[in-house]
Amino acid sequence: MIRIREAHARDAAAIRDVFQATYDDAYPYEQFYDVDGLTRMIYSEHQVLLVAEETETLEIVGTASVLLEIGAYADLVGEFGRLAVTPAARNAGIGRRLMKERLERVRERLHVGLVEARIAHPYSRKIAERHGFAPVGLLPLKMRLERRESLCLMAQHFGDALALRRGRPRVIPEVWRLAELALAHCGLPPDAIVDEDSSAYHDSGGLELREMTSEGYSTLLRIERGRVRNREVFGPLRLHYGLFKLQARRSHYLVALDGAATVGAIGWSEDPIDRIVRVFELIALDDRVARFLLSSLERDCRGREHVAYLEVDVSAHSPRMQRTLLELGFLPVAYVPAMVFSDVERLDIVKMVRLYGPPEFDEMHLGDLGGAIADVVLAPFVRQRVLPEIERVMGGLRLFAGLDDEQLRRLASRCRVARFAAGESVIREADDDRILYVLLEGGAEIRRRGEDVGRVGVGECLGEMSLLTGEVHSATAWATSPLRAATLDHRELETLFRQRPDIGVVILRNLASGLGEKLSRAVR
Repeated sequence: MIRIREAHARDAAAIRDVFQATYDDAYPYEQFYDVDGLTRMIYSEHQVLLVAEETETLEIVGTASVLLEIGAYADLVGEFGRLAVTPAARNAGIGRRLMKERLERVRERLHVGLVEARIAHPYSRKIAERHGFAPVGLLPLKMRLERRESLCLMAQHFGDALALRRGRPRVIPEVWRLAELALAHCGLPPDAIVDEDSSAYHDSGGLELREMTSEGYSTLLRIERGRVRNREVFGPLRLHYGLFKLQARRSHYLVALDGAATVGAIGWSEDPIDRIVRVFELIALDDRVARFLLSSLERDCRGREHVAYLEVDVSAHSPRMQRTLLELGFLPVAYVPAMVFSDVERLDIVKMVRLYGPPEFDEMHLGDLGGAIADVVLAPFVRQRVLPEIERVMGGLRLFAGLDDEQLRRLASRCRVARFAAGESVIREADDDRILYVLLEGGAEIRRRGEDVGRVGVGECLGEMSLLTGEVHSATAWATSPLRAATLDHRELETLFRQRPDIGVVILRNLASGLGEKLSRAVR
């Protein structure tokens, strides 16, 4: 028989053995292999650590924890940490019992519970789903075991969390679909408002950067307390925690100076094990400071080989900050309703990530809800790698002539990338898939009613008439060599036209001009 109970100091060695049996030496967090470190965790008032014990043999066969108070804003947010069961004791319901017991012990102490479930195996995700956790995001390549793994972020709300939520958040279009899915998964109406008009913050120059010293701490603290009201970035720490506690948590601040005056700072922490940098606070006295600090930190991370993942939690009510991060290469990966407490209400957050490495994703076991989240999150990372190439090729196409750099970037970001082997058909005569193909590599031969009518190469497109008019393809195109193309389907284009009619006007004008020329040639 199995009994679930709180861990005692005498259990530390047995808990270590559970992790050793479960992960061998692949688990990167050394504290779970260190008896002294585990003992400190057991005594911590900010953590609940449970064990599953055989009542006859007193053998510890499983363990699970909840880390409380992980937010810096009296958030009442807890992280349901790694659940491990020894291989010999699996498939006996122990994992489910550990999860149930965790929930019963902490639900009165939390508003939001989070789970980061491995997706290489469905075990932890399925247990979390059975106990009320809903997928709200995918954290791509965040965890490092034998290789980097992606995690499914799942959330559950307790008490008055949702009653205190501020509704009608304002998100940029690139966040909207993720927000819609996450809200629905949490049983909330899709009340996010798409904000297309808010521009990114701009850096007008003239600022200098330095690391915070103990001498500058008090000046920065006065700025934070007296002049920062509308917070846009949230995290597990804040400046008022105190300099020594910040240093103990591997946190750092970069300070922005305008001459001799301190005008802002960015706080960030580093996890050397997973090679993660996380922004937890942004203090800015005006718009230019925010862009300067974020771009400075991003540039610094990009230049360091040991940083693989940069993460920011931004308010879902701050579209300008969302747009700024997007322009700096961050992409939305999660949307958590009612995540942070601010003043008298709880705010939704958008988790945005900058990856420093190829987005090579393994097979994922996510189920229907998690799979829908993954489809939305992962595609932009794949597109991001070839975005400059897509922009460059599209910029030379007559169909897109007249678009400025920002408009072209917005159009290109809607594209996906497709690959075709030599001899494979790209489009088929009489098909109605309504997809545009812009060739990035290789070439294609066009045939109509079995006869060769031409060839297309890099920078040229296929299927534009079908995309824009809704008619079936009038010809078949075959790849004459391995071919890679940017693709844009009619649904993406229609959405973009609704959100950005200025782009739609230019493309439709170019289409009309092209059709006019073709008709003139046909008459002659």
